[in-house]
Amino acid sequence: MKYYTIILFIFIHFSSIAQIDSTTNSYPEPERSFLKKSAVPLTLIGTGLIINYSNGSFGKENLQEKIHNNLNNFHTNADDFLLFVPALTMYTADLFKVESKNDAFTQTKYLAIAGLANNLITFGLKRITDEERPNGEDYSFPSGHTSNAFVMATVLHHEFIDTSPWLAYSGYAFATTTGVLRVLNNKHWVSDVLVGAGIGILVTDLVYRFEPLKNWNPFKTKNTHVIISPTYSNEQFGLYANMQF
Repeated sequence: MKYYTIILFIFIHFSSIAQIDSTTNSYPEPERSFLKKSAVPLTLIGTGLIINYSNGSFGKENLQEKIHNNLNNFHTNADDFLLFVPALTMYTADLFKVESKNDAFTQTKYLAIAGLANNLITFGLKRITDEERPNGEDYSFPSGHTSNAFVMATVLHHEFIDTSPWLAYSGYAFATTTGVLRVLNNKHWVSDVLVGAGIGILVTDLVYRFEPLKNWNPFKTKNTHVIISPTYSNEQFGLYANMQF
């Protein structure tokens, strides 16, 4: 049981510090270097790669065996749903008018771009590596559930870190739980979820750094001015309207 506890602690510890708490950082988030922000996802990816290609005590097969020796055929479908909680949290906060970095359309735009890029990378790697899952199925490395969960959690973080830190960090709890359950359900190795988490965070941070299609919003209200005044000509009354947009 001690090995199971150690693995869960390591993964939760890495994920919970995926962004440095603003209360301990004297610089606003936009001013932080991208290299500094990338330290955690790169550490997750590096650790996952080491575990994935190591033998012995820290190899993925040995870790999986130690974890599942104490589980007694554990199974749950919660990991298929928990990954969506950060996105649902974001939109719920929007409905309750919680102040965020961007409007709902821009949030959705960045979420879609990050999700697309993440899935291209994740499923591309699955095809290239073609590694077997611990349950014998195909395309194990990295974990798509985990990477998508961390994309949503990182979008939530970017949107609310300046106005509601507790809300911003809450997504990482659900994303971490998703990754842990993928291992406990024997759907993925520990290395799969670590690399998946790192990819999800890193890709989303890149999207928010470069802000693709930043000014594209077909639903944004334009700055329109309308002037209406009465007119009188040739003993007839009327209205004069002038619209500028």
